[in-house]
Amino acid sequence: MVKPKFSSLAIYPGSFDPLTLGHVDLVKRALYIFDKVIIAVGSPGYKKPLLDIEERISLIRKVFKNEKRICVEKLEGLLIEFAKKKKAKVVIRGLRAVSDFEYEFQMAWMNRKLNPEIEVIFMMPSEKYAYLSSTMVREIAMLGGDLKGLVPPVIERYIKKKLGK
Repeated sequence: MVKPKFSSLAIYPGSFDPLTLGHVDLVKRALYIFDKVIIAVGSPGYKKPLLDIEERISLIRKVFKNEKRICVEKLEGLLIEFAKKKKAKVVIRGLRAVSDFEYEFQMAWMNRKLNPEIEVIFMMPSEKYAYLSSTMVREIAMLGGDLKGLVPPVIERYIKKKLGK
């Protein structure tokens, strides 16, 4: 029988382009389970992000400036190597809908293949954020829509200023 291990540190990876209130919700709830959460900001898979990685890191740090148990870092390379370097045993992934599950499931299996000591924990956002995605927020922002209630106010102001809207 495998002895259970408690991990006080979890990594929450993503592109966070931009960080939404759904992401914030997940991080806050993760802090009920873990002593510390590292938000690992990586490059998005698409070609042109709305915010470059340094902007995203800076904004996320502002959002969580009063929470000492959250660390925001740049993710380069494989997530599993990053986790190993940080001595983390848990990775958090958010699931909003069944459509997220297939991709996240494949990634979890691949990460387990690369390092079986790291567990992936799937968390669902609060019901009021189940529809929310960074992709939708980017599209709304680019078309001049209102971001109130979708992203933290500091991010809403920054995007509005950046896009000149």
